[in-house]
Amino acid sequence: LAMVATYGLAVLVGVYLVAVGGAPILVVGLSSIAAGVLYTGGPYPYGYRGLGDLFVFVYFGVVAVTGTFYVQAVVSGDFALFPTWVPDGALPLATVVASLPAAGVSTAILVVNNIRDRETDAAAGKRTLAVLLGYTWSRVEFLLLVGMAYVVPVVFALDPAYGLPALAPLASLPLAASVSKTVLERTDGEALNPALERVGQTLFAHSLLFAIGLAVPAVELPALTVAVVI
Repeated sequence: LAMVATYGLAVLVGVYLVAVGGAPILVVGLSSIAAGVLYTGGPYPYGYRGLGDLFVFVYFGVVAVTGTFYVQAVVSGDFALFPTWVPDGALPLATVVASLPAAGVSTAILVVNNIRDRETDAAAGKRTLAVLLGYTWSRVEFLLLVGMAYVVPVVFALDPAYGLPALAPLASLPLAASVSKTVLERTDGEALNPALERVGQTLFAHSLLFAIGLAVPAVELPALTVAVVI
């Protein structure tokens, strides 16, 4: 019942978004609903076949961020009513790149969850990616996902259009490092349950700081250096 109510609410909100964003949002909305239902439902739930991480990366990160940007771009820009495809300029490549940190840290939450549950999932026949990869490679996956979240701001900072403020998410690095240490050392619920919360906090802090960093006026590194020296 809760799932039906949730998806019903999503459909109501989606009607407005489709009216604004056109066919691309319709495709995204329908595929998101299907992906959510089939994650653990249906005869072949892909969440138990090693594909859950990919789903979270795509829909909780890339689609969530780029879809949000796209709708706002269409509303504020001079685009045709109910576009049948993504109009030129409505979804720049920089937006896709900017979605990668949210995608990575969102997926890292699932990785921690699956590391914690690896033994019970394997016993139940649930072949999550952690079951398939084992503890060592699952931890490598976790580090790569979290690490990517801190490489992307550096890439943006090197672009004069964004500059130094794009490095704001690095302020959340101590939190990410702390929880990474726990994930590398422990597999039990006593340690990883709090770790799940801390990865969620990392996602919130990183996303907020990144949004602020991209929104404020650019400050180039050389200009800042001169100001500090003076």
